[in-house]
Order: sequence, then structure tokens, then C-alpha cells
Amino acid sequence: MLFTLRSAPFIWESIRMTQAVSARGPLPPLWLPFAAAIPLALCLLLLTLPVLGHGAATVARTLYVFTFVVWVVPLTALQRWLYRRGMSTIATAVVLLVATLGMTLAARALNLAVQVVFYGAPSPEWLSLFRGIEGAWLTLVAYCATHAVVIYAFALQREQVFHSQTRALARDAELAALRYQLQPHFLFNTLNAVSSLVAENRGGEAREMLARLADFLRSTLEQGDVQEVSVAEELAVTETYLEIEQARFGERLRVKWQIGAGVLGARVPYLLLQPLIENAVRHGIAVRRGNGRIEVKVWADQDRLRVHLCNDLPTPGDVSAAGDTRRTGLGLDNVRKRLAHLHPAAHELQAGVERDGRFHVRLSLPLCLPEART
Repeated sequence: MLFTLRSAPFIWESIRMTQAVSARGPLPPLWLPFAAAIPLALCLLLLTLPVLGHGAATVARTLYVFTFVVWVVPLTALQRWLYRRGMSTIATAVVLLVATLGMTLAARALNLAVQVVFYGAPSPEWLSLFRGIEGAWLTLVAYCATHAVVIYAFALQREQVFHSQTRALARDAELAALRYQLQPHFLFNTLNAVSSLVAENRGGEAREMLARLADFLRSTLEQGDVQEVSVAEELAVTETYLEIEQARFGERLRVKWQIGAGVLGARVPYLLLQPLIENAVRHGIAVRRGNGRIEVKVWADQDRLRVHLCNDLPTPGDVSAAGDTRRTGLGLDNVRKRLAHLHPAAHELQAGVERDGRFHVRLSLPLCLPEART
């Protein structure tokens, strides 16, 4: 009995952790604690093996196994009821210890009655009820502790799933906010350009730009809240945007594409290229007096998808209409933040003016290709 009482802190700690995590949430299915009771019942059966064939001793051990199996059902119901009631840890532990002691004493009383009836043993004294009950009581206490651990593990798993879903929703919300940040920024710049064309009596070009703008907005709305698209879809959206800028700049804007083999189906963040090209146009081409080039290269490099974009910058003789051309603009910052969410530890982004005097953006992403159909 002393050994059983020393096990009380373990069951108390198990119950305390369980109540801290479960917070009256749904309990695990009944088969889980019942499955956990099987090893305990097998341990009782193993204790019966040394006394097989010894009459009363064999009956006593067999009765302990039988009563343990019988008591598991009401003990499980009691423990779950206590959790649902939100009873304190100490109160729950005390109730379970008293209940298991009562169940053990009932099994001991049945054992003594069988010895009196079937083996002619003398009527026992009441103190004999407490003799030799340590093993049976400890088994029931161990079951309560195991049941508490099962509830704790189930609640912890549920809590982890909840937090994972919450983090995913928060990430999606922030990604959506970053996407929605691009659209009004782009729309403002485009409408400002349309206004400039109208002021310069270039009405035909302004109408063409508005038509291209309608096409671009339609294509972005059709994508909904999707976060990643294929390279082919991203190129189509980007070319629609470039048609808008071509209506504005004409021959001043020259674009060169280099698309590697086998990358059109790879997945990339939606609106990855458009803000980078918008950044190149606004801080490079738009502030030059002469023509300007934008070069875009996309290719696969083993398990990486690489994107390289470079553009001409204004020369010292150009009059800057956009302020300091060293500013990278909203588009590049937006791309950097979205990549930090979508590929936090698996992307590389480098941007800046290199030795050739042009602005370069170099991207490296995991190469995610669609699975081949068999």
C-alpha cells in the first residue's frame, strides 16, 4: 500500500497536465484508453502464472484480473465525467484514488468470499480486507494515470493542429494583404500615366492603355486568392502588363525574354514578375531620355528555379522624374516579404546595381514541378 501511495504524485501530475491542456475540449475515443488497459491486464495475467495450480492463490489472482477488466469501464466513465465537470486537479486525484481503493477492496472482499464458500476458509477479520491489495490497487491507479496521459496527448495534438491552422490563416491573410497592396499601387501608377497621355493630347494611346489595363485587371481577378501559379500563367500576366507600358513608352521600352526548357509548369508566387518589371520601368526606363532594355531570364538549375531580371538605369544626363533611382520601390519590397512567407528558408533574393551599371534582381526558388501523370 505504501508503494501505491507513492504513485499518487504521478497520477496527480498527469491529471494536472491533462486539465491544463484539454480545457474541456472533446475527449479521445473510448478505444484509446481501453487499448491502454490491455498491457496492464496482461501484467496481471503474468503475475498469475507463478501460482497456477495452487488452488486459492490461483483463484485470487484470476479474480483480480477479472475485476480489473470489469472496473475499467465505470472507472473510465468516472474519469471522463470529472474532466467534463472541470473539477480541480487535487479533487480529481483524490476522487480517483478513493474510487480505485473502493474497487480494489470490493475485489478483495469477493476474493475472501470465494475462499470461504469454495475452500472452507475461516471467516476473515475486517483487517484482512487491506492485506495484499497493493498490486490490484496500483494497477487501477496506473490505468487512471495512463488514461490521463491519453487525454493529454489527444488534447495536445488537437491544440497543435489548431495553432497550425491559425498560423496558416494568418500567413494567408498577410499574403493576401501584400497582394492587395500591389494592385492599388499599380493602378495608381497606370492611371497617372493615362492622365499624362491625355494631357499630352495622346488620346489614342491613353485609350489603348485603358483597354490593356482592363485586360490586366480581369486576369488578376480571375486568379482569386491563389498564391502560386505556373510560370506560364505568370508570364501571361506579365506580358499583359507590358502591353500597358508599351502603349505608354512605345519603342523606348524593349524587353528580351529567355525562358529555359521545362520550366513553364513550375510553380511560382503569383505576381512575382510584374512588380519587379514595374519597378524596372518606373525607376529605370521611365526616367531615361533614350531607349531602355529590360531582360528577363527564367531557367531550371537542378532542383532550383532561377530568375534573373536586369534593366537599364538613367544616365547622368537624364532628368530624373522619379526621384532617387537607388530606391528599390514598393514592388521589390513586396516580393521580398511574400517570399519570406511562402519559402522562408528556401529562397534567395539579391538586388542592386552591378558593375555593368544596370540594376539586377536575382531570384532562386525551389523548383516545384507538377507530378507526371502515369
